[in-house]
Amino acid sequence: MNAPARNPALPAVAEVPAIRVAGLNHWFGEGEARKQALFDVDLTVRPGSLTVLMGPSGSGKTTVLTLMGCLREVQDGSVELLGHELNGAREADLVLYRRRLGFIFQAHNLHGSLTARQNVMMGLQVHGHRDEATQRKAAAHILGALGLGDRLDYLPGNLSGGQKQRVAVARALVGNPAVVFADEPTAALDKESGMTVVRMLKELGRQRGTTTMMVTHDNRILELADRIVTMEDGRTVKDTAP
Repeated sequence: MNAPARNPALPAVAEVPAIRVAGLNHWFGEGEARKQALFDVDLTVRPGSLTVLMGPSGSGKTTVLTLMGCLREVQDGSVELLGHELNGAREADLVLYRRRLGFIFQAHNLHGSLTARQNVMMGLQVHGHRDEATQRKAAAHILGALGLGDRLDYLPGNLSGGQKQRVAVARALVGNPAVVFADEPTAALDKESGMTVVRMLKELGRQRGTTTMMVTHDNRILELADRIVTMEDGRTVKDTAP
């Protein structure tokens, strides 16, 4: 029996990009101090991929990342995240979109009065998971996967810089986000720990379709990237997309 024809107006889920950026421009400042930071940026990111944004400081990498992650208002151009247009979106909708995202920043931003496990549990609470027993189990599991199984009840003040960053990574990933935005996530990590984090992101892409957008200067992890986009002066100048 022949398979029924698919309606071309209804694309398969796999064909829908995780992120689509088109004609993106952005400015900082007001009046005479206003300066353009992004110039007509176009980028389409497939689900489950690990894309690295590279370039010198001030090239626009982090600005692009924060616009895609609903952390800045889109001023001009289009940013579609998981099929939703962000330009002109209501704040209430942006809050809902952020709940499907994970964020890893160079600054770990841990709560000093909470243990490693409790910090990670907050990542589940943001995603609406309310059962404490499930939260504790999930937090312990992912911290163990990142080599912190013996540090579950340590406060951040009793952890090294690299350990704090791994807790922040666990917090971002514990809720199984659809997209992870990572800004220099391995900067505070040694090579082994950094590779462990990036391999985990890669595996999440393979198993669960998690998409990762990462800003980095860490050449050690480039071999794991599916795609490397280089930016200069607010423009994309090189793209290794197949």
